[in-house]
Amino acid sequence: MSEDYYSVLGVARDASTADIEKAYRDLARKYHPDMNPDDAESKTKFQQVQQAFDVLKDPEKREMFDRYGSSFDAAGGGPGGGNPFAGGHPGGGGFRFESGGPGGATFDFSEIFGGGGGAGGFEEVFRNVGGGGPAGAGPSRGRDVKHELTVPFTTSIMGGDAQLQVRRAGGKTERIEVKIPPGIESGKKIRLRGQGEQSPNGGASGDLLIQVEVSPHPCFTRKGKNLELRVPLTVSEAALGTKVEVPSPHGAITLTIPSGTSSGARLRMKGHGVKGSGKEPGDLLAEVQIAVGDSSATDAKAAYEQLAGLPNEEKEREQLRAKLVW
Repeated sequence: MSEDYYSVLGVARDASTADIEKAYRDLARKYHPDMNPDDAESKTKFQQVQQAFDVLKDPEKREMFDRYGSSFDAAGGGPGGGNPFAGGHPGGGGFRFESGGPGGATFDFSEIFGGGGGAGGFEEVFRNVGGGGPAGAGPSRGRDVKHELTVPFTTSIMGGDAQLQVRRAGGKTERIEVKIPPGIESGKKIRLRGQGEQSPNGGASGDLLIQVEVSPHPCFTRKGKNLELRVPLTVSEAALGTKVEVPSPHGAITLTIPSGTSSGARLRMKGHGVKGSGKEPGDLLAEVQIAVGDSSATDAKAAYEQLAGLPNEEKEREQLRAKLVW
C-alpha cells in the first residue's frame, strides 16, 4: 500500500522546505534507534521518517511523489531504493544516513556516535541537514525573495533612488527604498541583505534580490558604455556647417557640424557616455539626420530649383548613386 509521506512527517501537502526539515528533525530524534535500542517499532518508524524526508526535501522527487504517490521510481534513492538500515545498528556495523539530492552529504552514524550514541552526535547530524535542531544546533536562514523593478533610462545612467512594494507573510505590504547604482543595465540584480523572508527559528533573514529593467528613452539608446543620439539638421546646416547644442547625461554639449556633413554621419563626443563607478566612461555618438522640411514653400522651392540647376549638381548625383548595383 502506498504511503503518504506528508502524513508520515505530519505536515501539510503545501508545507515549505523549512517545515519539512523541522518535522524531520523532531521525528528523527524521537525514533532514532540509539534512543530506542530495544524498540523494533521505533526502528521501523525512523526508517519511514527517513524515507519520507529523502523524497520531500528533493524538489524533483517531491514533484514525482505528488503526481504518482510513493510507488514512483526514484532511481534507487526514493521508495524501494534501499534500506537505510542495511548494515545494521550503529553499535553493530554502521548504517548510513544519506541526505539525498545533488551534492547531498553522507553521514556514518557509527562514526558520529562513536558506536554508543549520545546527544552530541544528534547535534552534528542536524547541523548538517539544515540547522535549527536540538539545543546547540544553528538556526536556519530565511528564504531569499525575488522582485522586479523598472527604472527610468536616466536613473539607470546617473543612478538614484527608487521604491518598491514587497508583500510579506500575512499579507502585509512593506515599502522599501532602493539605491540604484549609476550605469546599471537591464537584467542586472541588486541584493539587499536581510530584506528577504524571516527565519522560521530565529536565524538570519534572507535577502531581497531585485532584477532591474530599464525603460526606453525617447531620444537616447545605449550600447555597452556608449550612448547614441540622433541629431536632426536642416539641409543648409548640413551643407554649410553649424554648431548645435545637444543634451547629455552630464550637461549640454556644443557639437560642431562640419560643412558638407551627410545624413547618417556619426560624430563622437568622447567621455560623455555612461560613467558608472570606477570605470572609464563611454562616449556619446551623435548621428546626423538631414530633414528636408516643407519643400513646397515658394522660397524653399526656388532655392532647391536653383541648386538643382548648378553645373556640378548632375555630376554629383551620378557619383552618389554610382555604387547602386544589383
